Amino acid sequence: MACERYDAIVIGAGQGGVPLARALAEAGRRTLLIESTHVGGTCINEGCTPTKTMVASARVAYLARRGADYGVRTGPIAVDLARVRQRKRDIVASFRGGSERRLQATANLTLLYATARFTAPRTLLATAADGTSRAVTADCIVINTGGRPVQPAIDGIDAVPTLDSTSIMELDAVPAHLLVVGGGYIGLEFGQMMHRFGSRVTVTQRAATLLPREDADICQAIAALLRQDGLDLRLGEEIVRLAPGPNGAILASPSSGGAPLSVSHVLLAAGRAPNSDALDCAAAGIQLDRNGYIAVDEHLATSADGVYAIGDVKGGPAFTHISYDDFRILRTNLLGAGGATTRARMVPYTLFIDPQLGRIGMTEREAAAAGSAADVYSMPMDYVARALEMDESRGLMKAIVDRASGEILGAAVLGIEGGEIMAMFEMAMLGRVTIERIRDATFAHPTLAEALNNLFASPPRPAAAE
Repeated sequence: MACERYDAIVIGAGQGGVPLARALAEAGRRTLLIESTHVGGTCINEGCTPTKTMVASARVAYLARRGADYGVRTGPIAVDLARVRQRKRDIVASFRGGSERRLQATANLTLLYATARFTAPRTLLATAADGTSRAVTADCIVINTGGRPVQPAIDGIDAVPTLDSTSIMELDAVPAHLLVVGGGYIGLEFGQMMHRFGSRVTVTQRAATLLPREDADICQAIAALLRQDGLDLRLGEEIVRLAPGPNGAILASPSSGGAPLSVSHVLLAAGRAPNSDALDCAAAGIQLDRNGYIAVDEHLATSADGVYAIGDVKGGPAFTHISYDDFRILRTNLLGAGGATTRARMVPYTLFIDPQLGRIGMTEREAAAAGSAADVYSMPMDYVARALEMDESRGLMKAIVDRASGEILGAAVLGIEGGEIMAMFEMAMLGRVTIERIRDATFAHPTLAEALNNLFASPPRPAAAE
């Protein structure tokens, strides 16, 4: 088979791969973008875009039921999940279609729908859905194949129908009783969403707390607000067996040995795995870690000369904005001045429960463990006038501050629009703005932002390890 040569090949049309392929092509490099399923990657098709579209619908249902709290009379609230699903599909199709059209209009760029497998260093076999194959090679290859949900090892799991973070969004009716296996970001977002649509929801979490990487006060506040919403949280417990029950029910046996739960649907939200197994990385001399993630250095280079990896497949924080920043690093190093690295980059993220959790930088626990002389400024959201006016004052905000410099080391905002307020902390960290300047700044009233005045006017406490 003749081998087609390109200047660059990008495997995977995700949120890092698409802009990188376009940048390479626009720089005059003949570029091949290989995508196995659909343009946009997890974010547009199964992740950020569809889930946050459905979260918005769930919030409308929540506010509609709370209409009387605001002096607004509403009738009985019913959720048409098929219409919610169609709204989600329409937005996904719009985003995906726009991205695909831009790719197809880019000179020097070929979009090929196929699966890719290494056959030798910097050489791939691309196989289309109709079985036809093409051998391709390039001096520069970038892997952006992302990840997928994993199925936990539960006895009897193959005997019952289960959902993952993709299939749950294709339901056309609200589950009567949803069991969520896993109390992480995915499980909590879907658990609250489906409860607001009308499901009874039970969440089981093996760890003794939700989101174990977060500080204890944040975890406790999240658990409290979800329980207030009506979710049944079972912490320190895991499901050890699944079995068919009567009338189509699913029986889920907990590790505590209690009576099995009888549920209508099971969502598996206990982690993700990298899409590296089908690539045959060994044939190209690409090293994987023990979990199957592609090992890269701070410049995103793999162990194979001329091969790079970006996004979720390389491990590390699995966020779209990190994948996009990976693209910017490679663009600089491949097309620009060079020298860009992942070293010391900030990793902001938002958990889209409602109210949101926005996080940036060090936790209090991390600051204390690092031996930093740090103070903690903390304030409940019911001290924030704007939150009270909007009748959503649950949660808290906290900042970890270097005692000597007055600069912010990290922050957590669990509250309405917590992700947007977190971005203010990030801007302050980028600019090394001290808390004294923030405390004395003039922010518009009444806004959520002005809460930072009061936060830093309150007395701090020393950061402590839990």
